[in-house]
Amino acid sequence: MTVSNIIEVEEPHLGECNMKKEAFELLGFVPQKDIVYNKLLPYKNKLDEESNEILAQIKGNLGRAVQLREIWPGVLFWTRKLSTYMRLYGRKFSKEDHVLFVKLVYELVTIPKLEISMMQSFARLLISLLKKKELLSREDLELPWRPLYELQDRILYSKTEHLGLNWFPSSLRPRSSSKYLIVKLAQRCSVEAVLKALIKNCRPYFPESATQEMLDEWKPLMCPFDVTMQKAMGYFELFLPTTLPLELHEKGFKLWFDDLIKLWVSVQNLPSWEVHLVSLFARLANDNIGYIDWDPYIPKIFTRILRSLNLPVGSSQMLVSRYLTNAYDISHVVIWISALLGGPSKQTQTQLSGFFNSIASFFYPSNHGRWLMKLMKLLQRLPASVVRRLHRERYRTPTWLSPVPESHRLSEQDITDFVESMKQPVLLAMFSKTGSLDAAQALQNLALLRPELVIPPVLEKTYPAMETLTEPHQLIATLSCMIGVARSLASGGQGFPEGPTHMLPLLMRALPGIDPNDFRKCMITFQFIATFVTLVPLVDCSSAVQARDDLTQVEKELCSASAEFEDFVLQFIDRCFVLIDTSTLEQTREEMETEKMTPLESLVELGLSSTFSTILTQCSLKIYQVALEKIFNFSTTKIFETHVAGRMVADMCRAAAKCHPAEALKLFVPHCCNAILHMTDEEVLNEEELDKELMWNLQLLSEVTRVDGDKLLLYSSQLVEILQLTLHLKCKLGYNLACKLLYHILRSTSLIYPTDYCSVPGGFKHHTDKYLPIKDWGRTGDLCNLDIQWHMPNTEEKEFVLYLLDLLLKPELQRLQRHTQGEQDISRDDVLQSLSIVHHCLLGAGSLLPPLHGEPVPELINSMVQLYETNVYTGVDYDLSRENYREDIYKAIRPLLHHTLEHSEDDTKSLFSIIKIINDLLHFKGSHKHEFDSRWKSFSLVKKSMENMLHGSKQHIRALLIDRVMLQHELRNLTMEGCDYMTIHQDLMNDLLRLSTSRYSQVRGKAQNVLFTALGTYNFCCRDIIPAVLKYLDPNRTDVTQQQFKGALYCLLGSNSGICLANLQYWDCIAVTWPAIVHSGMSPSMSLEKPSVVRLFDDLADKIHRQYETIGIDFSIPESCVDVALKLMKSSNPEPTPHAASEQEELEGTQRGQQKNKDSVLKYEKLVADLLDSLYDRNMPWKFEQIAIGFLTLMLRDDHPLPSSAVLFFIQSLNHDSLLVRNAAISAVSGILKQLKRPHKKVAVNPFDISELKNSQQSCDGVSLRCLMAGDRADNQWLQYNSSRLPRSQQDWDECCFIEKTHWGYSTWPRKLMLYAPPEEQPKRDKTREEMNESEKIIYDHFSDQLFIDQLVKFLSLEDRKGNDKFSPLRFCLFKGLFRNFDDAFLPLLKPHMEHLVTDSHESTQRCVAEIISGLIRGSKHWSYSKVEKLWALLCPLLRTALSNITIETYADWGTCIATACESRDPRKLHWLFEMLMESPVNGEGGSFVDACRLYVLQGGLAQQEWRVPELLHRLLQYLEPKLTQVYKNVRERIGSVLTYIFMIDVNLPHTQPTTSPRIGEFTERVLARLKPLTEGEEEIQNHVVEENIKGDHDERTQAIKLLKTVLKWLMTSAGRSFSSAVPEQLRLLPLLFKIAPVENDDSYDEMKRDAKTCLSLMSQGLLYSEQIPQVLSTLEEISRSSSWHARYTVLSYLQIMVFYNLFTFLCDAKAVSDVRALVLCLLEDEQLEVREMAATTLSGFLQCNFLSIDEPMQSHFESLSKTRLPKRKRRELGSVVDTIPSADLVRRHAGVLGLSACILSSPYDVPTWMPQILMGLSAHLNDTQPIEMTVKKTLSDFRRTHHDNWQEHKQKFTDDQLLVLTDLLVSPCYYA
Repeated sequence: MTVSNIIEVEEPHLGECNMKKEAFELLGFVPQKDIVYNKLLPYKNKLDEESNEILAQIKGNLGRAVQLREIWPGVLFWTRKLSTYMRLYGRKFSKEDHVLFVKLVYELVTIPKLEISMMQSFARLLISLLKKKELLSREDLELPWRPLYELQDRILYSKTEHLGLNWFPSSLRPRSSSKYLIVKLAQRCSVEAVLKALIKNCRPYFPESATQEMLDEWKPLMCPFDVTMQKAMGYFELFLPTTLPLELHEKGFKLWFDDLIKLWVSVQNLPSWEVHLVSLFARLANDNIGYIDWDPYIPKIFTRILRSLNLPVGSSQMLVSRYLTNAYDISHVVIWISALLGGPSKQTQTQLSGFFNSIASFFYPSNHGRWLMKLMKLLQRLPASVVRRLHRERYRTPTWLSPVPESHRLSEQDITDFVESMKQPVLLAMFSKTGSLDAAQALQNLALLRPELVIPPVLEKTYPAMETLTEPHQLIATLSCMIGVARSLASGGQGFPEGPTHMLPLLMRALPGIDPNDFRKCMITFQFIATFVTLVPLVDCSSAVQARDDLTQVEKELCSASAEFEDFVLQFIDRCFVLIDTSTLEQTREEMETEKMTPLESLVELGLSSTFSTILTQCSLKIYQVALEKIFNFSTTKIFETHVAGRMVADMCRAAAKCHPAEALKLFVPHCCNAILHMTDEEVLNEEELDKELMWNLQLLSEVTRVDGDKLLLYSSQLVEILQLTLHLKCKLGYNLACKLLYHILRSTSLIYPTDYCSVPGGFKHHTDKYLPIKDWGRTGDLCNLDIQWHMPNTEEKEFVLYLLDLLLKPELQRLQRHTQGEQDISRDDVLQSLSIVHHCLLGAGSLLPPLHGEPVPELINSMVQLYETNVYTGVDYDLSRENYREDIYKAIRPLLHHTLEHSEDDTKSLFSIIKIINDLLHFKGSHKHEFDSRWKSFSLVKKSMENMLHGSKQHIRALLIDRVMLQHELRNLTMEGCDYMTIHQDLMNDLLRLSTSRYSQVRGKAQNVLFTALGTYNFCCRDIIPAVLKYLDPNRTDVTQQQFKGALYCLLGSNSGICLANLQYWDCIAVTWPAIVHSGMSPSMSLEKPSVVRLFDDLADKIHRQYETIGIDFSIPESCVDVALKLMKSSNPEPTPHAASEQEELEGTQRGQQKNKDSVLKYEKLVADLLDSLYDRNMPWKFEQIAIGFLTLMLRDDHPLPSSAVLFFIQSLNHDSLLVRNAAISAVSGILKQLKRPHKKVAVNPFDISELKNSQQSCDGVSLRCLMAGDRADNQWLQYNSSRLPRSQQDWDECCFIEKTHWGYSTWPRKLMLYAPPEEQPKRDKTREEMNESEKIIYDHFSDQLFIDQLVKFLSLEDRKGNDKFSPLRFCLFKGLFRNFDDAFLPLLKPHMEHLVTDSHESTQRCVAEIISGLIRGSKHWSYSKVEKLWALLCPLLRTALSNITIETYADWGTCIATACESRDPRKLHWLFEMLMESPVNGEGGSFVDACRLYVLQGGLAQQEWRVPELLHRLLQYLEPKLTQVYKNVRERIGSVLTYIFMIDVNLPHTQPTTSPRIGEFTERVLARLKPLTEGEEEIQNHVVEENIKGDHDERTQAIKLLKTVLKWLMTSAGRSFSSAVPEQLRLLPLLFKIAPVENDDSYDEMKRDAKTCLSLMSQGLLYSEQIPQVLSTLEEISRSSSWHARYTVLSYLQIMVFYNLFTFLCDAKAVSDVRALVLCLLEDEQLEVREMAATTLSGFLQCNFLSIDEPMQSHFESLSKTRLPKRKRRELGSVVDTIPSADLVRRHAGVLGLSACILSSPYDVPTWMPQILMGLSAHLNDTQPIEMTVKKTLSDFRRTHHDNWQEHKQKFTDDQLLVLTDLLVSPCYYA
């Protein structure tokens, strides 16, 4: 930074102090951070008073509402007001208030029983209160973390949601079609996303003790085999605070950093939780730059990032699916890298340069694949992230967050290095297949850092692209990149002073891009010109070169160049005229049917008009006058049709008039007025088709009047004359244009808007001695003196507006009133014309008309807090003495509407117009919401494309800042939240409802949209409308037409984004709407024959199911909230307006709250009763029966039991005829059983007090109590399965301390372990019927009824969808619930059924019995020992039978059954099951298939038990080892998979004890011993199929081959599943695999060879540690000396992938690099041709990814080899044997040539300095013997192919002689030469 810059940055601080003082005097407090744009509004002095008043109301009413315990509507209403306040004024409150608001909202969010929708709205408010964390420091605020954790746990890991007891917004519903799944996921994410954002924003304020508490809480969950690992990591990532100040680091990340980074380093196979770790580390690095030493981990970090991109390497690479799904998120990677840059060691930058060098070739436009998106994202985000970091280090105002220490800040050199390393890939990516946007954004940020490095190469690409006509895509790409760097180019600055000299040449050369035939080129050119012109004042200062003598060289150049500006503007206008001429209607459409503009044309129109207005805004008066004259002549000498070309010309004229209204109006208005007056006489007024010229002049006049209002008044009399003439033209197009003119005149005179958008305040003056316009190039707007020129309507203008309304609007209203009263009959066309004039008057003058007033609608809702609307001042003082035309229009339109509906309902055009007028009567105050939204969007886009992220602090160009101020004004104008609902609104709403149920569907649609908007605006009006809508659905009415019925349903359905009346989240609303929807099935106007009606009901039911969230029953507010609220009431500045409530009121509030809770329960029960009544109605059509059942299932909740009548209904429905009903009932009954479950008492125990733990510890001679190791330790041994200590008697069972969850005890014990209390303290089991409650009796009676059970089992064993049925978790839950709640009461009745089902081998019956058995096992959790023993006596034989009857369809179901049964259960409880499964899985009875299935089922059970069954795993392994030589493929595959699970527990993680489960190392030893016969022999290993009679030594070999096949299956499955690969063990098997793997890609090979190939591919991608590299390399070297050339060949392909996937680990080890190099060079001289060629390919790959470099010794080595002399060929006698073995000399010569060709092929897209010489060297070998000639030819043709694109550029690198030789080589010889 220069000195001047520093001074500039310093100044605002002085200003800030003064501003703070001023603010304090005005407001009485220093605001935290208000919106600075408010200070620029024309009515700014009224705002402080207004904001204080609103804030006082919010504080008072919000405090009162909490104090009166009224969460709805009071608290909700006023928190919403607070968020509106923040949208309008920013955080304009004192720090004290800020803290109190945060604390209050935090208390509200964490109310335990809060309804989810309320929780979300509070959470959003809290997020925006905490968003700017620099405003509140840790001293100001501390928030506890535990309530948030409980909230997150309750919602995301809900125990009852899957049973349908809790409906979260979007949890997956039973009856939802697939098209909604997407929406669901989005909504589901929304709750999660809100919670995540909430925790993220509260994180900086967690207390200092939080880190330790969190570790204590979640460390015990860290069991890597369990899902809880994911949970623990997710919580760590979300909650751990990383922004603690330096002195607290010991209590912060230092507690966990070492452990977690070691864990990360030791995990090799990307488990799903690794992503959380990366995100956590990235955040940690970014928050604590300079306080952590990352250097030891940097190569590991980069290796993993490179692996995570999943780039393709080599030819035959298999991807592990998990690498794709769990890959790192690029946004985290980017933050991590940018935080590691800088600092003393510079290691990151070196690795980063290496990283980009190694992947550079992937960025070439010709490469494409699924990995490309990731690379582009990386490219786009990394520069932005570095810019953000630099901004934080150099420009950001210091905050309480710890600053980056000097030693680790980015130095100038660091920045240069970074830009250099990114430059190449970004320039390549400009032309990528994904478009140039990513590259443009990257360039924009790089140009901020180092313009002189980045811009010149882009310019070099841009100039030629502008010249070429044949490659428009190049032009589009380069221009979009130039737009990105425009600001850096224009401002020049020290780095790149010659930048501005390129502006004019670029602008001039861009003009040909305005091409009517290429739409994309045209648009990008407009964007380019507009962007550049915004930055440059178009003023001719060429005379300043003589006049002044203090100019630098560059300034002189600029001054003389600026003479061309005028030329540029005129050429631009000419180009536009050509564009317009080619897009007239006659030219672009043969048939005249479509007169509207096509979407493309309207885009061009937009581009043209905005670019042109930018140019005119930016040019000096002199140039403007020339341009104006040119346009005036063009537009008045021709006549244009008014649809396409006319619109474009009129737009240009409007742009001209806007810039300097006085000059332009002087030309246009008199001309147009005269022309129109000339041509209108009596006959014209009544013509249907008007003269073209008249239309064109009207159109032109209507557009040029869109200018500054006070300049229009000069011509008011002429304009009024024209309006009186033309408003009543007969021709529709004609009077529409006149209405447009009226609308524009009214708007121009009545609205508030800025009148100048020039880039320098006050417009451009000519240069003087003091002022030189070129100093303003690229200048930013200055917020402190923007000096906006506002148009505020003055008295004359307001008078003029009212005069126009009196003159033109009044007669129309009177005419319409006479028509309504029947005094004067008017044709439809005339009515439409009058309505059009009324609507345009309303739109034009809307901002001056006061809103409608009336009486409030009484008694919609009772609240103890005031709920009133907030009116925001928008600069208009209504003149209430004049008549309010809004009221007049209202009074005229309603009778007209009723008249039309009664007498001519088919006049839909008038109805459309009336609907629009009603909409604007209700809402319009000068701007429309949708226009505002699109402007806001385009503002954000422009801001993004031109912002300066480096300096920040709103340094935008002036036009953009003015735009933002205008948007702020419009935002205030549109703020209409919580308006009072008056009778006048009620009338209009009822009219809209009547229109929404009209006969014509288009009228209905338009009216419904207006209605939905209105419903969202007025407080509580839905309650008023719902009864009116429901009247149409009443089954007792006979006068409702089908259209009305459909209209009413649509009104209930609501729009996509808006309110859905059928599903308002209040008891009083759904208690009426739901029964009404169900009853409407009996309505006479309802017919299920019409598909549209059926679809409507489907959509309605679907929407309710999708959006319904469990509505709260308990709305109480805890005391802690009230305490904070009282503090808020006591705060001052501003004083809260209604004061705190009296004790009397508070008491009443509490009572009301309790009453409301009681009412809610009553309403809930009534709704259930109503739905049940309708279900028992016999006449109800089936469709509505289903809808009602759907509604009933939504009524299940976890805090209130379902009434017993409904329980009865659902139990009976279990045996309903319809499948849908049965399924709904199954899910509902599971939920009901959960509600009825008696809670088991749990007690908190210190784990070290458990007697079994003490015993097992003492037996190990009391090793130190709290050894911090994870894994199998002395203190968790007792948890493991031990067949000698199983509980086999009642006494053992009672003494045994069961721990059900698998993860407890693996890593560390929690402080307090929750265990079940002893049986005597638990609720009584075996209740008798008398002791049960009503619902339990119902269930008990039905399930004790033999017939009921028979029927149920019959239904459950039917098949639903052939082949698609799976094990159903819901049915499992049903049985689990039954056996859990009622013990074994129903077992006797089910037992015969189970015995019968097990023997039937049909798919559906087997599935049914599997569901029952798994439910039984899980439900028997708390049974007494005697019952459990009986149970297993029954189950074991059943399971044996079942497993012997297993079929291909059912084996998956049985696997799921056993896995489900074993989930989260102590293995010692299930010892019967495990012993039975282990009996002898592979015994060959029932064939190979049954064996495989038995193993599968066993694997399901053992996998659930993870680390707790080492003994069983050992037994299984012993049992399987002799059987590894299975013949059958399916058994082999299954054994492979089982082995993976057996060894899964053998992990290599830090702080983990070696496991007691089986270990891979020992197993590999035993296997290798058995594979000996294969490793020793040299012969080819074939897949022998042995004849029976051959025995003997051959047998050993065959057995070994069978064994090998199984081992291969094991290696393949474990690659994707385990956490760490056992490298040393795998290395021992490598030689064997290399021997078998085939070389070619051929599917015809047998299974063994294909498997070997897959294994190699998977192993080569494994992650290696530096200590393993020497072992791998020595193994590879050994194999490369093997006699089989297949093995030597495969070594190379293995090497390619291995090196690339571990690139940085290898690069850190110089010896490894030289070993690899030696290995490749050695194989380059192999006697086998294929091996040599593969070695060359490998070499060129290593050179290309910069693993090896082309240095002098290598080059000379190849050259000397290639010059090896070949012996002369002896002439052979005819018939002698041809010598086939190549001589050693030939091999060496070929090796040399291959080496040289590898060098050339390693840089496919550029020509390095050494290349020409090597090419010449190669060309000498063109005529050598084969195979050399072949190699040379191939190399040359490849060279030609890859360098062809940029040959012009590459040519420069060669000398003329070399070029001659090359041309000879590359051009193929001609046949006829």
